[in-house]
Amino acid sequence: MNVKYLAQTCGIALILALGLAACTTTTQQGATGINRQQLLLVSSEQVEAMAAQSYQEELTKASSKRALNTDKANLERIRQIADRLIPQVVTFRSDALAWRWEVNLETRDDLNAYCAPGGKIMFFTGIINKLNLTDDEIAAIMGHEIAHALREHGRERVSQAYAQNAGLNLVGAITGMSQGTSALLQQAAQIGLTLPNGRGQESEADIIGLELLARAGYNPNAAVTLWQKMAAATGNSSGSFLSTHPGNAQRIRDLQAAIPKVMPLYQQARRSPAPSRAIVPRT
Repeated sequence: MNVKYLAQTCGIALILALGLAACTTTTQQGATGINRQQLLLVSSEQVEAMAAQSYQEELTKASSKRALNTDKANLERIRQIADRLIPQVVTFRSDALAWRWEVNLETRDDLNAYCAPGGKIMFFTGIINKLNLTDDEIAAIMGHEIAHALREHGRERVSQAYAQNAGLNLVGAITGMSQGTSALLQQAAQIGLTLPNGRGQESEADIIGLELLARAGYNPNAAVTLWQKMAAATGNSSGSFLSTHPGNAQRIRDLQAAIPKVMPLYQQARRSPAPSRAIVPRT
């Protein structure tokens, strides 16, 4: 018997079985129709706990450098934008409104922002100041990052890494070398939460984010001007925010194609604006 071949075959079979058993979608379609099936092998709670720890470490590190929430004007600005965007998440998933949302601003030159699983948002001053962003353009970035959290792209990446490692662990078990489940999950989390999103995930976040900002009464055309500014600022280079994002020209074409779907939502929001209320904690 070829033990190595058997182990490889069993590992592949396990990955396929896990995939078939755990494929689902994390969001409702909304007006833009995103409904891709996702491989989700680990729980939301596990991923959110790991992400919250990482986010807290980022806050502590920035605070120790006196670089956390020192730009009070822009901090309040992005929190007010979040207050308008967050209520729109119920279109895609009702449970997200109850997340423990946070919005913080770190003084760094990076052209970057993110929303960690569970609603932990971080902006860097560089992306606001260097690109001279309007409120609508900030909303475009924030909507995009919130969309990653709604679609649980971080959980999806952890699950993909876990499935790969589980197959390798089965191979190891057959050949006499294996890891425990806890070690596998830890290793998968380190891979899944640190690697950037794939281009398919980035495209999903673009389109869902576009709908979020339109529903909140921000002009969806700002998503196009944002990426025009980004292209002018970066040329063909890729910062951390851009590393796996689709090319600027393709992304702009995709956004322009989707804008007619969400423009009526924007127009309705402008005609009948929702009462504003503070959702994000002010500390």
